[in-house]
Amino acid sequence: MNWDRVDWPLIGEATIDTLLMTGWSLLWTVAIGLPLGVYLYLSSERQLLENKVLYQVLSLVVNVLRSVPFLILLIVLIPFTRFIMGSALGVSGAIPPLVVGAAPFFARLVENVLREIDPGINEACNAMGANSRQTVMWALLPEATTGIISAIVVTAITLIGYSAMSGVIGGGGLGDVAIRFGYQRYQSEVMIVTVVVLIVMVQLVQMLGDRLVVKFNRK
Repeated sequence: MNWDRVDWPLIGEATIDTLLMTGWSLLWTVAIGLPLGVYLYLSSERQLLENKVLYQVLSLVVNVLRSVPFLILLIVLIPFTRFIMGSALGVSGAIPPLVVGAAPFFARLVENVLREIDPGINEACNAMGANSRQTVMWALLPEATTGIISAIVVTAITLIGYSAMSGVIGGGGLGDVAIRFGYQRYQSEVMIVTVVVLIVMVQLVQMLGDRLVVKFNRK
């Protein structure tokens, strides 16, 4: 292998692009997915805002978006991405499909985390006269903090993988470099470097998440 063929400044720039894609996408994913997950939980059977029809509709939308392979989602959302971002290429062009692909996934994780909370907490809040908003903000979310942090970590790692796949349509980042240089130009050294960098990023995110879970563990 000829490691001199590796353009290290390009790898560094692609790494920064991947971090930007993942960071902004994670921010919007949490902003959309957290309230969606909370409402999925609240509208489910025997919960504070039980609404079977609404729950089934939301659950169907979440399941449909989760079931579409991300590469197909990237292509399908190109017109939408161009409309809201002005371009379907680069870092900005990759963020909308990343959010659309990850937000339903994160929402379902949040719903599952909330389902694991002791039902007695809801009963205690009702007995004290708390409304649904107060119950969520003062009891459910604080109790589910560690589970939500774990869900964010899992989603962040998923987004790193998705961001690499966005290189197929010119989304930028390490995936784009791996495809243009590692695959199309047969530079296996570049492919190896991009894979190693992605692995390191995933490990760092997991380590940070584990530390936060230990710090905020209420048990």
